[in-house]
Amino acid sequence: MVDVGAKPETLREAVAAGDITLSAQGYRLLRDGQVAKGDVLGIARVAGIMAAKRVDHLIPLAHSLILTCVQVSYQFEETTFTLNIQATVAAHGRTGVEMEALTAVSVVALTVYDMLKAVDRGMVIGNIRLLNKTGGKSGSYRREKENSI
Repeated sequence: MVDVGAKPETLREAVAAGDITLSAQGYRLLRDGQVAKGDVLGIARVAGIMAAKRVDHLIPLAHSLILTCVQVSYQFEETTFTLNIQATVAAHGRTGVEMEALTAVSVVALTVYDMLKAVDRGMVIGNIRLLNKTGGKSGSYRREKENSI
């Protein structure tokens, strides 16, 4: 584990995104809130927030962080039957929150899959990536040509 004790505390923020592509039937059920298991997007949002808070238990050598903000947002893509997922994470600390944002997106997508697998086992999770990050010694990063939700 990297020693970050001598680093100054700064505001660290990261935004990650990913998507899950569904069948037409699965997409309509999700979009219309008609999934038998309940409020998929609400439950997935909470799962993503919980996952971001537990990265130090999931990723070896990750630091334990006190997060000040975790937000999850969605956008429906009608033409491709895709749900775009975005997670924003912030903390005031000595190390970045990129892994927290990426983990949140991943767990949101996995939760959607779990709750819809009875009607659509062909869903595809993908394109999980860091959109931007700020704070820390390495400065800011912004993925080029990326639209955010």
